Amino acid sequence: MAIKRRDLLRAFGTAGLAGLASPREQKAQEQTARATRGLPIPKIKDISVIECQPGGVRLTVVKITTDQDGLYGYGCATFTQRADLVKPAVERYLKPFLLGKTTDRIEDIWQSCYDSSYWKNGPVLNNAISGIDQALWDIKGRQAGMPVYQLAGGKCREAAASYGHADGADFPNVVESAKRYMAQGFRHVRVQVGIPGMAGYGSARGDSQIKALHDKPVFEPAYYVRRALKLFEVCRKELGDEIELLHDMHERVSPNQAVQFCKDAEKFKMFFLEDPLSPEDLAYFRQIRQQCATPIAMGELFNSPHEWTPLIGERLIDYIRVHVSQTGGFTPARKIAIMSEIYGVKTAWHGPGDVSPIGHMANVTLDVVSYNFGIQEYSPFNARTQEIFAGCPVMKDGYLWVSEKPGWGIEVDEKAAAKAPFTNGANNLNGGWGEIRRLDGTVIKQ
Repeated sequence: MAIKRRDLLRAFGTAGLAGLASPREQKAQEQTARATRGLPIPKIKDISVIECQPGGVRLTVVKITTDQDGLYGYGCATFTQRADLVKPAVERYLKPFLLGKTTDRIEDIWQSCYDSSYWKNGPVLNNAISGIDQALWDIKGRQAGMPVYQLAGGKCREAAASYGHADGADFPNVVESAKRYMAQGFRHVRVQVGIPGMAGYGSARGDSQIKALHDKPVFEPAYYVRRALKLFEVCRKELGDEIELLHDMHERVSPNQAVQFCKDAEKFKMFFLEDPLSPEDLAYFRQIRQQCATPIAMGELFNSPHEWTPLIGERLIDYIRVHVSQTGGFTPARKIAIMSEIYGVKTAWHGPGDVSPIGHMANVTLDVVSYNFGIQEYSPFNARTQEIFAGCPVMKDGYLWVSEKPGWGIEVDEKAAAKAPFTNGANNLNGGWGEIRRLDGTVIKQ
C-alpha cells in the first residue's frame, strides 16, 4: 500500500520531512530512474569543456555525454589562474583515454586518469580529473533519480553553516560590513582590514600611498601583523563574544612571525586563523601547536596527499581547507573528509568566487554528508552566474542548502555561457595573480 505524504506529515511533522523531495520532484526522480532502468550501462560518448566568466573570474566546467539519450553530467574543473590549460588537458588527453568507457566505475576511472600522465598531483591535471569525476557523480545521481548526497550515505545535518567576508579599508568599515552579515543571520564572519598604502589581502587599502623602491603593490608582514591584531581587538569590542571570527593570513608572513601571530591571537578566541604558513613551511605547524591553542585552518593551496596527510595525521591543524577541484574532485575530497574525521580534524572547503556553482554544490554535498563538517566559505552568485547555472546552492539565514534534485541539481545554459567568454582581466595577466613585494623589492608569497 502506498504511503501518502499527509500520513508522513502526521507521523513526523514538517520538520521531519525537510529533507524529502516534493511530490513533483519525486515524480521527476522516478521518471529519470525508469528511463535508465533495464538499459545497458551507459558509456562515455563525448567529453566537452564549457568556459565562461560571468563574475570576473574564469570558470571551467566539464560535460560528459553518454550514449543514452538525455543522460549527461557536469563537473567543476576551475583553475582560474591557468584556465587556458585545463581545456586541452581534458579534451586532448583525458577524452581520448575515456571515450567508450562505462560511466559506472567512478573510482577506477579516477585512479586510471590519475596515473595516465605519469607525474601526479599537478593543479592542471587535478582540475581536469575533477571535472571528469564530478560529471560522473552527476550522471550516477541522474540515473538513480537521487541527489549525490544520497549516494554518499545521506545527510548528517540539514544544511551547512557558512561564513561571509567582512572587509574594509579601516576598522569601522570592517565592523559595519560584519554587522551586515550578522543581520542576514550569519553567525560566522571572516574579518580583513586594509593596510594604509599597502596591498592587504581581502580588503581595500584606501587612498594612502607609501614610498617603496619599486612601483609594484607593497606589503610588509610586520605592519600587517600589528594591524590585524588590532582589528581582532576592535571586532571583539564592537561585535561581542557571540559572533565567531575568522581571519585569512594568506601565507604572507615568515614562519616565525606566523607562530607569534597565532600565539598573540589566542586571547581573541578566533574560530580559526586560515593559512598561516605556505605549503613549503609545513613543519612549523608543530611549533604553532606546541605554543598555543588558536584553531588553525590550512590547505587552500594544496594539490597533493603529501601535503595534507601529515597535518591531519599528526593533528597539527583543526580544519582542512582544500580546494576540492585542486585535489581531483569529489572522490578524493570524500576520502580526505573521512580521514580527517578519524583524527578529529573538521572540514572547511575552499569556496571563493573562482569555484563554479557545480563546485560549490559539491562542497555543500560534502558538508551535509560528513560528520566532521566544520564550516563552509560562502561566495554569492550574481545574476549572470545564475542565468548560466540554473540551480545554484541556496543561502538562507547563514546556511547553504544542498539541492534535492538528481545529481548536482544544476543545469548549464551553454548559449548563455558563450555570451560570457574569458577576458584578459584588469591586470592583463590572463587570469593569473600579480606580484606583491616588500618595500625593498623582495617578492613575497601570496
